[in-house]
Amino acid sequence: QVQLVESGGGLVQSGGSLRPSCAASGSIVRINYMGWYRQAPGKQRELVAVISSGGSTNYADSMKGRFTISRDNAKNTVYLQMNSLKPEDTAVYYCNAGINTAVSLRDYWGKGTLVTVSS
Repeated sequence: QVQLVESGGGLVQSGGSLRPSCAASGSIVRINYMGWYRQAPGKQRELVAVISSGGSTNYADSMKGRFTISRDNAKNTVYLQMNSLKPEDTAVYYCNAGINTAVSLRDYWGKGTLVTVSS
């Protein structure tokens, strides 16, 4: 069984910063990509950023220059440094990862962490 557990969300004022993290645990053989998605109230889930096992990154255009994704392979953890936060960044942020176990390669999702940016 594999689990992704996010932490580090919360309430922050506009212009502030947060650094949520997501730790993967369980019967993991290899973690391929890791990423963050978000879903605001009444909107579809959207990509925030993704990082490959080799460290290559990709960002949604609206997050470039403000958000930085990183990962610690030794800890099976991915981070999202969010700076210059805006009220429109308010959303539930979900961790996503492509993980090999002994029996499968599949996508896993965390339960999400709420980020609220006040104006």
